[in-house]
Amino acid sequence: MELREKLEKLRRNGITLDISGSAEYKRGGTRFGGRPDVPRGFEWPVYEGEGMHGKTAKRPLSFVAQFDCAELAKYDAERLLPERGVLSFFYEMDSMRWGFAPNDKGCARVYWFEDSAALEAADFPDDLEEDYRFPALAVKMRAEPSLPGWEDFTEIYPEEADCGDEGDEFFTVRAELGDDDPDERSKLLGWADAIQGSMPAECELVTSGYYLGGGWDEIPKNEVEEAEKEAPDKWLPLFQLYTVEDGDFELMFGDCGRLYFYITRDDLAARRFENVWLILQCY
Repeated sequence: MELREKLEKLRRNGITLDISGSAEYKRGGTRFGGRPDVPRGFEWPVYEGEGMHGKTAKRPLSFVAQFDCAELAKYDAERLLPERGVLSFFYEMDSMRWGFAPNDKGCARVYWFEDSAALEAADFPDDLEEDYRFPALAVKMRAEPSLPGWEDFTEIYPEEADCGDEGDEFFTVRAELGDDDPDERSKLLGWADAIQGSMPAECELVTSGYYLGGGWDEIPKNEVEEAEKEAPDKWLPLFQLYTVEDGDFELMFGDCGRLYFYITRDDLAARRFENVWLILQCY
């Protein structure tokens, strides 16, 4: 199979996000930050782990963004996301966990609220620091073709890593097919713009109970091989968030890093958003 054919076979639909400018409040509307719209009785999520100053405590997660699913449906060509309700994303900023360890579970949460009419704006928890309360910003969306980056591509076709051209032809063909891999991009679905390597196998291994912060040498070889083979099609990037800047506000993850909310195809189809796994990568 030629390089172009391999890439075309892996084409997905992505939804690129432009986050900028103040957002006017609309119940259940798409926006970054502000106060989340939640059902009555909603319990604000917390994460218990070691924070920035080494203290272990329960800390509230920051509300990151919410999406009007009816609006998303206009751009979701593969019909992967719910077509109604609100999809909401939270992340615990003080710990800023990387997703290397099984006990990182809970540092990020995703909720699907099916009935938008039953939602109301929540108040921030008293113990959520001001720096972790983000301004409400507008989000514009557009559908774009999404192709795997070099890291994901060579995970699926490892023989391409030995071609000797360091992927030069790959990037040329990828751009010709409509995805030129911009450095600065937030998006839903598609393929992740990886910084420190392919992530699906990481998601599979860490959610199977393996700690990845010290390398993979202690993980049984057959487990690694199976994860590397099966995970690229099993795990999907649900939401990728890059640096957000607007006026005096800047939100950056590590050194120009990105948050990646991953989910399996089966969990996405069954709307089991509680099983999302978070990975942070930076330069």
